[in-house]
Amino acid sequence: MTMMYTPNIPPPDPNTRTPKFRLPKLACDAHCHIFGPGAKYPYAPDRSYTPPDAPLEDFRTLHAKLGIERAVIVNASVHGTDNTVALDAIAQSNGAYRAVANIDDTITERGLRVLHDGGFRGCRFNFVRHLGGVPDKRVFDRVTAMVAPLGWHIDLHFDAIDLPDYADMLAKLPLSYTIDHMGRVKASDGLDQLPFRILIELMQRDEKCWVKICGSERVSSAGPPFTDAVPFAGKIVETAPDRVIWGTDWPHPNVKVMPNDGNLVDLIPLFAPEPQLQQKILVDNPARLFGFEA
Repeated sequence: MTMMYTPNIPPPDPNTRTPKFRLPKLACDAHCHIFGPGAKYPYAPDRSYTPPDAPLEDFRTLHAKLGIERAVIVNASVHGTDNTVALDAIAQSNGAYRAVANIDDTITERGLRVLHDGGFRGCRFNFVRHLGGVPDKRVFDRVTAMVAPLGWHIDLHFDAIDLPDYADMLAKLPLSYTIDHMGRVKASDGLDQLPFRILIELMQRDEKCWVKICGSERVSSAGPPFTDAVPFAGKIVETAPDRVIWGTDWPHPNVKVMPNDGNLVDLIPLFAPEPQLQQKILVDNPARLFGFEA
C-alpha cells in the first residue's frame, strides 16, 4: 500500500541562486539529507515532523547548480533506523557519496558491515530536545563500542545550552566525533558565550573533535543573509582548520527562515578567505574523515 503523508514543515527554496563563489574541484557537502519520496522510502511512524519529499533527483540538481561534486548524506530521524534511502543513493553515486547512519542497539555486526560496505562512515545521535532529547546512555555506549572498530565516527546534534554538560563525556570518547551546526549556538549571545567557549576549548584540547560549519541560518539571530554567523564559523576554522567540514544542511528541516543554498555557499569565503583553507574544509578534510578516494 502506498503511504500518504501531509508535510508539516516547509520545502527548501526551489530557486537556488548560482553562487558567486566558485567551489574547488571535488568540493563536498558534508551535511545534507534526502527525504523520501515517502511512497518509496516510508517515513518512521514515531517521527517528530513530516517533511515534504526531497528526493535524490532534487539533491543532484541542487549540487549541480552549486558546483558540489561529493556529498555526505546524514540519514534523517524521519526515516528512523531505516537507512535504505542513503544506501540506494550511494549505490548510484559512482563513489561520490558517503553517509552517516541512524542506528540503535538492535543493529547486528552483520548489519553494520552492510552499512560500512555500502559507504557509511559514521552514525548520528540526537541530543536536541525538540527531536526527542537525550539518547539512552546504555545504547549510546554500546553502539559507540560497536562502530569504533570500523573506523567510524559519531555525529552529535546538540542544543548549545547543553554542550557544557557533555564536554567531559566527549573528551573520553574512544573515537572521533563531529558536532553539528557549530553547536547550534545563538549569534546574539556573542563569541564569549559559555557554550561556544566550551566548543572552542574542546577543539583545542581534543584531537578527536570535529565541527561542522553548517546551519548558519540556525545560528543567525539577524536573519538573511546570515552574516552574523560568520564570526563563529571563522573562529572554528581558525582553531582547528584540519578538523572542520562544511555542509548545506539541505533541505533545511525545522528552520525558522528558509535559506537559499546559493547564498550559503557565498558565506564560505567570508569565514575562510584563503584558498588553502577552502581546500581543507571543502575537499581534504571530508575526504579524510569519510574515506573518499583520491
